[in-house]
Amino acid sequence: MQPVDVAPAQDRPDAADPLALESQVCFALSVAARNVVAVYRRFLEPMGLTHPQYLVMLALWQHGPLAVKDLSRRLQLDPGTLSPLVKRLEAAGLVRRDRDPRDERALAIALTDRGRQLRARAEAIPAGIVENLGMPLDELQSLHGALTRVIDASQHALETDTTR
Repeated sequence: MQPVDVAPAQDRPDAADPLALESQVCFALSVAARNVVAVYRRFLEPMGLTHPQYLVMLALWQHGPLAVKDLSRRLQLDPGTLSPLVKRLEAAGLVRRDRDPRDERALAIALTDRGRQLRARAEAIPAGIVENLGMPLDELQSLHGALTRVIDASQHALETDTTR
């Protein structure tokens, strides 16, 4: 009978450790997100925006006024997280909160003239990010597609979680 190898995986060079930090998807996503947001910060700070505020502005530049619940859904942020972002953007004079004309009980977020004008400066950001990352555009587009599939898969996993 052969002896059983009971050495931990990290002590066996021929065995892949399923808990190796560098092989974890969550670690790669976390570090990549932190680093990419730091690259964005170089462009956003001169505009007076944080990255989460920039995402709010992107949604409003693309879609126009949005009810808070619609903005929350598009950004995949809970309203409690979104509310302070909107308040800071309002204090900066970039957005205003109004009653939603479709539902007077709900708030809608709309750009001010200053918020609309900021878009012209923001239009240089995507190209600047591509240049700063030094990665081919097709590779970044492929990554975006893969991350979109990860988002969809993780949302599905959360919706069908039977361990709760």
